Amino acid sequence: MKLTDVARASLSELRGDYEIVILDRGQLPWSVHAAEAKAVNAISLDPAPFEDDMVHEAAKHALAQRRKYARWLDAEDAVVVANAMLLIIGRALNMLKSQIEAQGKTFEETDGFSERLTAKRIEAREKGKPPAPECPLCGKPMRRRNSAKGPFWGCSGFPECKGTRPIGQEGPH
Repeated sequence: MKLTDVARASLSELRGDYEIVILDRGQLPWSVHAAEAKAVNAISLDPAPFEDDMVHEAAKHALAQRRKYARWLDAEDAVVVANAMLLIIGRALNMLKSQIEAQGKTFEETDGFSERLTAKRIEAREKGKPPAPECPLCGKPMRRRNSAKGPFWGCSGFPECKGTRPIGQEGPH
């Protein structure tokens, strides 16, 4: 999510640079209702046909997609190029916005990276050890914990469940 947001911020900064190019030349960015803007926005990009040679196929695909915008991107007038880039960047920003929203939803539904990493570490640490006892209060597995008084079993449902057991009392009670 952080990298996607960095990409969004970088594109936003680039968009601002193109706006300055246009304004420095005493002109306004194209209205979304202008014929040129409509023509740029009407272009559809093809799905990427990656199979086995990702680098070659990605470059070939990128060049083919760029040719669709060549009329504007290869123009002699810097304002035409800047306006086309503003529209293309706007489309990319909309796609990134959708991606960030989807990533946020996934994050909410599946926990974040740090939480999943911690769970994997705990799982790896617990391999080969005898199974943890069940919590006497809620039945969830317990985790080995440490306190100033020494190690003890604490409920994995903490803080909702405050069940504890002394180490050495792993059997059912």
